[in-house]
Amino acid sequence: MTRLRPWIIAALAACAAATLQPAAAQGPAWPEAPVHIVVPFSAGGAADVLTRILAERLQDKFGKSFIVENRTGAGGNIGMEAIKLAPPDGSLIGSATIGTLTINQYLFSKLSYDPAADYAYVSMIWENCNAFVVAAKHPAHTVQEFLAWSRKQPQGVNYGSAGVGTTPHLAGELFRHRTGINATHVPFRGAAQSMPALLGGQTDFAIDNIASYMPLIRAGQVRALAVTCPTRWPTLPDVPTMAEAGVPDFVVTSWGAFVLPKGTPQPIVDKLAAAIKAIAADPAVQKRFLDTGARTVATTPRETMAFAERERVKWKEVVTLSGAKLD
Repeated sequence: MTRLRPWIIAALAACAAATLQPAAAQGPAWPEAPVHIVVPFSAGGAADVLTRILAERLQDKFGKSFIVENRTGAGGNIGMEAIKLAPPDGSLIGSATIGTLTINQYLFSKLSYDPAADYAYVSMIWENCNAFVVAAKHPAHTVQEFLAWSRKQPQGVNYGSAGVGTTPHLAGELFRHRTGINATHVPFRGAAQSMPALLGGQTDFAIDNIASYMPLIRAGQVRALAVTCPTRWPTLPDVPTMAEAGVPDFVVTSWGAFVLPKGTPQPIVDKLAAAIKAIAADPAVQKRFLDTGARTVATTPRETMAFAERERVKWKEVVTLSGAKLD
């Protein structure tokens, strides 16, 4: 048998290493085919609109189709189950939200998915803020004036929301608990029904999504007394935070995050997270998000999972206070 001399063996090893290095440097080949993004809510909502903006940019970045699908029902649970059951190969991304990842498990006695264990967390993708609003004809011009007014109402006050278990409902319950006012929740089928109720005086206040109420705020039909984010919102710079308005420990933000089915290879998770970080840094994307009422956010997979866990602690308390159940 012919023996290779040591220097030949070394040369062959060096050639092999040189051949492998470019492929390793390029990272995983993903995506090699069209990618589907499941939004667990109907078209036209904040999660849908913002996901479609990201899908456009991901398509530009990778040169592959990113197709948004709306799989609705059961407060987002149907879509989340579809994400859970998808092949863990990067062919399907889930556009999850604060509700599906941190609230639904406390509203439903049984979920067909485990929000903490059934997904590979990728990155947060957006966040938006709620605004404490009253009708323009309301006598209160500050939150403290509203509290003083509400305590003089013999039957208490009413607040509307887009339905039981929504963040506007739970934010209203948190406000009632923090301030001690007598407030009754009036649920509607959606913001399209709750907004006219506020304007018509059937409800006294709402703590709802800025994006939903911004047209009414700009038109002077409602007055924003505070925002529920930790700092002032860029498109409402003159509106104080809840803390500035005299209600401490009241931060309520809605948000979305990309997840993948559990078991998706980590290189795919990291590649998608890096792409989101690059897209979120683009001023043009930031402007499009702000125009929609949201901010771009990018976090590492580890940061995303840790943030969701902290949110679960907060929302478990709020749901318990509200007594809300959806089954």
